[in-house]
Amino acid sequence: MKNKKILLITIIPLLLIVGYLILQSSDQTVSDIRVEVERGPFEIQIYSSGELESENSENITIPEKMKDRNLRIYELTITDLIDEGTYVDSGDYVGTLDHKAVEENIKSTQDELEQELTALQDAKIDSNLNLSNQRDVIINAQLDMEERKLVTEESIYESPSIQKKAQMDYDKALRKYEQEKNAYRLKREQEENRVTRRFINYRQIEDRLSELRELYNSLEIYAPKSGLLTYYKYGYGGVTKVGSRVTMWNPIIATIPDMTNLISRTFINEIDISKVEVGLPVKVGVDAFPDKELSGEVISMANVGQNMPNSDAKVFEVKIKIFDVDPDLRPAMTTSNIIQAVNFQDTLFIPLESVFLNDSLQYVYKSNRAGLVKQIVSLGDANENYILVSDGLTEDDEILLSAPDETDDLNYEGLEIYAQLLKEKEEREAAEKAAKEDFGKQSEAKPVPPGESGAQTGTIQRQSTSTGN
Repeated sequence: MKNKKILLITIIPLLLIVGYLILQSSDQTVSDIRVEVERGPFEIQIYSSGELESENSENITIPEKMKDRNLRIYELTITDLIDEGTYVDSGDYVGTLDHKAVEENIKSTQDELEQELTALQDAKIDSNLNLSNQRDVIINAQLDMEERKLVTEESIYESPSIQKKAQMDYDKALRKYEQEKNAYRLKREQEENRVTRRFINYRQIEDRLSELRELYNSLEIYAPKSGLLTYYKYGYGGVTKVGSRVTMWNPIIATIPDMTNLISRTFINEIDISKVEVGLPVKVGVDAFPDKELSGEVISMANVGQNMPNSDAKVFEVKIKIFDVDPDLRPAMTTSNIIQAVNFQDTLFIPLESVFLNDSLQYVYKSNRAGLVKQIVSLGDANENYILVSDGLTEDDEILLSAPDETDDLNYEGLEIYAQLLKEKEEREAAEKAAKEDFGKQSEAKPVPPGESGAQTGTIQRQSTSTGN
């Protein structure tokens, strides 16, 4: 009995120790999950939401007569507009502009025309009176000249002094007659010009009145072609609607988009925009039709970013051309865009969770025959799950997804990779510095515009040289 108790006392601690070691080994196995470096196709996709719009659309604009500055109507209010999304045929009614504003202009122009007609008639009457008076003056001057001529002829029997005085009176009367005839000719031209100016003003007002009436009859707007009508969207936000004002500078009332030529307008954040290029393929989904998938391609990118509303994030506008034609699609539908930014057919990549950072080092925990080491790696682009490996690992290597418990005693391998990365960084910084210096030299070498201080300095130097000589 004693032997059995001693045996139990000896075995139980041993069993506890063995169980503890087994549990520890199990925990270590669970925590140290190993994965192999993968080789195969690798894609980087950029996800964004956008909005459908037509690349080519027919604009429905204000009447052409409203663009005439002589009418003095610079804006009109939309008083009626059919519902957005209505299908219209060519010539169908679309909307109406405010008739009241044009009526007021017609009334004021009619009053102005009547005033100008009165002024024209007064000018004609004044002209007749002035010319009639001038003709009487000429007749009187002619009679006076003829009378002086008779006196001169009769003075041949008088003394020389009397003959000379008679001749002088006749010459004076003749000059007076010629002066009055010239004055009449100038007066007639003056009166004709005054009447002509009044007549031109009258005709201009009459023409404006005619054009206002023509504009009044064209304030009902009709569709120029068949299609789906959409309201015009302003660049600063908002759309045209009943109550909106249209002007000659902003003449679009509505649009009829070409539904066979659609694009998706989206915005990419500044972090991902460097990966986007014109010509990249895109998969386009439509939120209204989850089963539809359309093919597309990036056709344009904005050069300047803009702020997102209520955010400090910068985004860049990107337009995606949609190749497929679908009768179910409508403008302003929300799209889900997947841009195929990077596509490698055969490359090395590892999970993002397996990469660790230490100051400026990027490394993974690699398993080899001697145990674990911290392998320095050179990495490339990444997607949502994996990252490319440029240097430091091979296809046969195994790495850990998480850091082991004891890491302080592990050695680094691949220090030459770190040295190469530092060298490349220094070369980039040196190239950027040289580019800045070149730009500064080019700015200083630019010619100074006339009138600036540089030109004045050059003048002073030339004057000093001339004085020295």
